[in-house]
Amino acid sequence: MRILTALALSTALTLPLAAFADTAGTITVTGSATINVVPDMATVSLGVTTTGDTAGAAMATNNEAVSAVIARLIAAKVADRDMQTSSLSVNPNWVTNAAGTGQEVKGYIASNQLTVQVRSLEATGSILDAAITDGANTLNGLTFGLQDQRPVEDEARKKAVADALARAKLYAEAAGEKLGPIVSISEGGGYVPPVPMMTKMAGDAAVPVAAGEVGVSAAVTIIWQLVP
Repeated sequence: MRILTALALSTALTLPLAAFADTAGTITVTGSATINVVPDMATVSLGVTTTGDTAGAAMATNNEAVSAVIARLIAAKVADRDMQTSSLSVNPNWVTNAAGTGQEVKGYIASNQLTVQVRSLEATGSILDAAITDGANTLNGLTFGLQDQRPVEDEARKKAVADALARAKLYAEAAGEKLGPIVSISEGGGYVPPVPMMTKMAGDAAVPVAAGEVGVSAAVTIIWQLVP
């Protein structure tokens, strides 16, 4: 009976040690890298907002203005596939009444917003100028990007792995160990906000545009086994 008890106690004591051995002797390091490149496309969010006594009148005026804007964009060699309606609305125009006691409807407001992709940065300024001249009266944003970001992403991934490896070797050496086989690899990453670079101008039209740079980042977490 004492032998069985001792055996059970011995087994209970060795189980935590075995579990600990399974997780010991590893190092986890996260490496990262960012590559900044000059963008080769721009995305413009613009639109037309009009008013009218009735919802139909406001929308009719809006349709006419938006058609003129689209025609000018096509003339500027913006492809149909690069223009998309992102928002379309018509709403009552609520104003405070003369007595100041409440609100009343005074006409209607129609809005049509377009998202336009410009694949030639040199044309960005002239396209903005043309759109505004021909009726676009709202400009909601301008962002820059890459038409094909995969090659830059892959380069950032390679640099992130190299960064993780360099860190892991440093830590292992400081601990008197060496890197063994890789246990696992996981990744993450994405765009970094544009970095201003005022020397890169997209065209010399009435609307000057600084393209700057866009950064593509990658992060990778690698777990290695450690060996003496």
